[in-house]
Amino acid sequence: MKPDKDEEEKIWSLAEAYLKDNFNDNFELYDTLYDNMGNFGFEYAAKVRDKKTNTQFLVYYDDETKRMVDTYIADKWAKDLESEIRPFIKENFGETTNMFIFFNDTIGQELGIDPINLTSYKEFDVKPTIRITVPRKNSDGDEKLVDEFISFLRNEDKLQHGSVIIEYIAESGEILDNEWGKDF
Repeated sequence: MKPDKDEEEKIWSLAEAYLKDNFNDNFELYDTLYDNMGNFGFEYAAKVRDKKTNTQFLVYYDDETKRMVDTYIADKWAKDLESEIRPFIKENFGETTNMFIFFNDTIGQELGIDPINLTSYKEFDVKPTIRITVPRKNSDGDEKLVDEFISFLRNEDKLQHGSVIIEYIAESGEILDNEWGKDF
């Protein structure tokens, strides 16, 4: 259950080389992550921070592609989209509502995006998942709220496609009702 020091040093070294080849001096390694629970598609990753935007992301070895990859574009775009939609979520779903935005981890590599000359997610036909966690039981007006949220995303040029998932939890953290969602 404890990380292997040699494996941590190995991922650190691989990530240093990867950053040197793909990023500039605005990015720094600051820690490692050991996934002893199988939550990720890797066992070890390096934690990296963009010193300019404070975006934190992971660099790891992808066993499928047999190469180093990073989550920078996915994490940066999620942070950008969240800042654009947070006011709507708080106003319409409540102050204590949480959200998580997920872009495919390797979307930057898939789309061939240079992390130094970063572009906006709005320039691509991407379909992120927006998970909204509402601290209450399901309400009759929730479907209308989600429809209004999707209209807001499209009409305000925030996002044209994606998925919205709603889940309900009690203050204790207990899941209350079945989650549901809509693709758009």
